Amino acid sequence: MNATNADILAIDPSAMAEHIQRIIREQVLSHLRRRGIVVGLSGGVDSSVVAALASRALGRDRVLALLMPERDASSDALKLGLMVAKALGIPFVIEDVTPLLDAAGCYQRQIDAIRKVFPDYGKGFRCKVVLPSILESGRISVSRLIIETPSGQQASKRMDADSYRELIAATSFKQRMRKTMEYYHADRLGYAVAGTPNRLEYDQGFFVKQGDGAADLKPIAHLFKTQVYALAAHLGIPEEIRRRPPTTDTYSLEQTQEEFFFSVPYQKMDVFLWAFERGVSTVEAARRTGLTPEQAERVYTDIIAKRRAARYLHTPPLMVEEI
Repeated sequence: MNATNADILAIDPSAMAEHIQRIIREQVLSHLRRRGIVVGLSGGVDSSVVAALASRALGRDRVLALLMPERDASSDALKLGLMVAKALGIPFVIEDVTPLLDAAGCYQRQIDAIRKVFPDYGKGFRCKVVLPSILESGRISVSRLIIETPSGQQASKRMDADSYRELIAATSFKQRMRKTMEYYHADRLGYAVAGTPNRLEYDQGFFVKQGDGAADLKPIAHLFKTQVYALAAHLGIPEEIRRRPPTTDTYSLEQTQEEFFFSVPYQKMDVFLWAFERGVSTVEAARRTGLTPEQAERVYTDIIAKRRAARYLHTPPLMVEEI
């Protein structure tokens, strides 16, 4: 294995874009028999690339970008989403989902779960959920809840399984409500809904079942994050978006995907997943990523664990008999 990391993850962006665009046309127009595509624009690179590919495949007038802010989301997300939609010249609709989430009890259910860990949590507080880096410890990763008071003081505590599941369940309203809105617009227009996960997210289960995991097609699920960035540059996605670190944009405190789920920078995770899929030893994977063999072993173990947990997320409804 003499190839560099850049070599093993390298793609021909022009050829890949043409390939994906051809598949999108076939899937939407022939297989799904839909007139166009709805894409939820988050202000991140993945959804931006999917929107760009869809507009090239079907034409700008057959792609609808949905921007769905809510009260905990970063204001940057809406600004960057608008930037992409305008740069691509595609129609867009802004749907503030805050009232829907409030009516469903999303925010109050979050507060109720948080108060099981921090009883004083209330108005003006902010929060996020983080995982410790698996590179720093071989112990089982336990999620921690970080809160910030209105005066800016932060506190952190470990979450037990019950409070963690309750908080995640309440927060998942956000992804599911947004997907409901995507399908409303898709139904009224006769369009298909495009999902935006990259290979890391799809493989490792970084999505909500029947939330952002629901879609009629997932055009970039075969691409590593590094490759998505290469496509973004080729497609002319604004540099401000390409420079932005991958975020969850889910909790009121700013949070990266690395903090919340992967525990390893995506540049290294791409290499690790590539190596794991090809049976590359942890010693070689460590050499490629600049880590120790012990750290590489932890990452491999985590990949296996996340794949095991993702089986449920990927499983379609079970039937008693095939029909």
